[in-house]
Amino acid sequence: MPKSKPLSRGVAIVGAGMSKFGAFAEKNSRDLFVEAFKEMTKSVDKGLDPSVIESLYVGNFSSDQFEHQAHTAPLLADAVGLTPIPATRVEGACASGGLAIRQGVMAIASGLYDVVLVGGAEKMTALTTAGVTDALATAADVPFEIPAGFTFPGFYAAMASAYMHRYGMKPEHLMNVAIKNHDNASLNPYAQFGVTIQKWMEGRVAAAIKKGKPAPTWSTIWDFLHDESGNPTVAWPLRLFDCSPVTDGAAAVLLVAEERMHEFTDHPIHVIGSGQASGSALHDRPELTAIPAAKTAATKAYEMAGVTAKDIRIAEVHDCFTIAEVIASEDLGFFAPGEGFKAAEDGVTARNGAKPINTSGGLKAKGHPVGASGVAQAVEVFKQMRGQAGERQVAGDVNLALTHNVGATGSTCAVHVYERRN
Repeated sequence: MPKSKPLSRGVAIVGAGMSKFGAFAEKNSRDLFVEAFKEMTKSVDKGLDPSVIESLYVGNFSSDQFEHQAHTAPLLADAVGLTPIPATRVEGACASGGLAIRQGVMAIASGLYDVVLVGGAEKMTALTTAGVTDALATAADVPFEIPAGFTFPGFYAAMASAYMHRYGMKPEHLMNVAIKNHDNASLNPYAQFGVTIQKWMEGRVAAAIKKGKPAPTWSTIWDFLHDESGNPTVAWPLRLFDCSPVTDGAAAVLLVAEERMHEFTDHPIHVIGSGQASGSALHDRPELTAIPAAKTAATKAYEMAGVTAKDIRIAEVHDCFTIAEVIASEDLGFFAPGEGFKAAEDGVTARNGAKPINTSGGLKAKGHPVGASGVAQAVEVFKQMRGQAGERQVAGDVNLALTHNVGATGSTCAVHVYERRN
């Protein structure tokens, strides 16, 4: 496969914002996108005249199913006053947001545009759990995988089981990932689950006492996570706290050509690497403990950026399930195969560790509005690299960052590398 070339024209992020993630019965994807757009606009240091935006790319997996509304992009453009600019919906299952960023980067690098808005939006909670499960299942290889009874928790449970068999990981190791990401999300005001698992457990106990019911006898967080009444099995070995939630949310980033970035800010974040790859559906892979498309996309992004995995300071990775974070940390080259779960156990991937992963709380706790997740990852690295992440700010020089966004079980993957130069 040919090596990636550097971008022919530099691209930078000069603004980034997101809506609160959660379940909002009264809001649709347009409402959420307006919130994200306003947050992005506020983040542009020198102000933003929306009339300079030349194009919009929107990550959206399935508004057709979740909201019974297709043709989403022009509606979102109209909602924020951007018509008649081109507005394009980008779909790549849960990687839709990451692919939208890539489209925006390429549009500027090619010289077609100077200023591009990239967004992501998904309204999922209007459907029942069964309805959401059915909608998400359409991202699989439907004729082959769905009749066999698979859902996405089942797919990732199979990957977790294979990983446990090959490398000796225990279910408890996955719990370390969940605990870490909830700890990070507790410091993120935009997160769906802004509480630690410890606080969640204490809330369950308090609620039982308030209702006059016997209080659960959990004495530690580990008791809670091992108890079916607190953390029920979804698809063994994955339990409830191993799974990302159903989420409503939106995110937006403003991309500009480097020669114009100082019109907007003196502290831009440069996009220096972009990689995308495709792969087989899970049923057609020779092994289940890695995602080949992620490895390829990462290699392409590193080549374009002229960096290695060792150089990356922080990363936002696609942890739709806890096992997905473990596998991603290996696919991206941060750890050797079979070492990712040990890194989580040893605190290497914690906020104060050597390789912080998912400081936002990740999809697991920040939330996973599927079309918006990849863009929200870029929002987090923008804040971290500019020292604007508040209580969850990583200490030291956050000069290189990475985002990793996966569609389905890895048949699509987008990886981006970011640099701060001042």
